[in-house]
Parts: sequence; C-alpha cells; structure tokens
Amino acid sequence: MKTIDTKSYLSALCELIAQGQTVSTIVTGDSMVPFLGSNRDTIYLSPLTCDPKKGDVVLFRRESGDFVLHRICRIRPEGYFLTGDRQTIIEGPVPKERILACATSARRKGRLISRRSPVWIFYRTVWLWLLPLRPAVFALRSLPKKLRNKKRG
Repeated sequence: MKTIDTKSYLSALCELIAQGQTVSTIVTGDSMVPFLGSNRDTIYLSPLTCDPKKGDVVLFRRESGDFVLHRICRIRPEGYFLTGDRQTIIEGPVPKERILACATSARRKGRLISRRSPVWIFYRTVWLWLLPLRPAVFALRSLPKKLRNKKRG
C-alpha cells in the first residue's frame, strides 16, 4: 500500500473539484464532532456553484497552506467566518477565493445523509445557533462520565 501525505492528497482532490467533479474523503481530525467523526465518517465535496451560505460546510485553505473542513458561521463584506462544530473559536475573515469546495452530503455512522436530512439541518441551524453556549453543552455532555469516574475512584 502506498502512503501519501494529507496536503498532497487534498491538493489532488482539489484539482478534481476544480475540474467540476464531486469527490469524497474520510474526515480526519475532531473539529467537526459531533456532526462528523474522525476516521469514521466520509464527506462528499463539490465545486462551488454559488456563493456559500451561513451553515454550509466548506473545505478551505488557510494562508499557511493547511486544508480545513469547517462550517460558515458568519458572512461579512470582508469575507467568511468559520468554525468547527466542536469549537468555539471563529476563524476569519476568509476570502471566497480560499474556499475550495462545499459539502453536499456525508456518510455519517454508516448512513448517507444529504443537506436536506434532519441531522444536517440540525447542525446547520440549531447547533450553529448554540455556538456561544457550546462550552456549557460540552461540559454537560461529559458530566455523566466524570461522575462515573468519581464513583470508581
């Protein structure tokens, strides 16, 4: 089996996207949890056919050259502001030229979901709206585990 570094792999995918093709890739990294899990879920990326909208999941390239899959949380004249679904920090402004593709569907926990599915709509709307409250949500989510560990210890 041949191993290829992530930047080379994603660069090749971006070339295919630039030619008008839809591509898929396994999600790596935890920034899009709970929506997409690392090494579990697959994202399908297509060329931009219109301006990306708030709530869209996009692949963009940072000035450093790193490829990142995040959700648009705000659009301003100076560019797009993005964040991961597991994050509270907003990155931007990102100019449209650095947005390379938009997610059109995903295979999540083995099931194919479209942008019109209830799960996708929840993360695009409600989860994005909860951005300021995410630290509390994450703390509450981990509370049962902390309590179990405390009982054992």
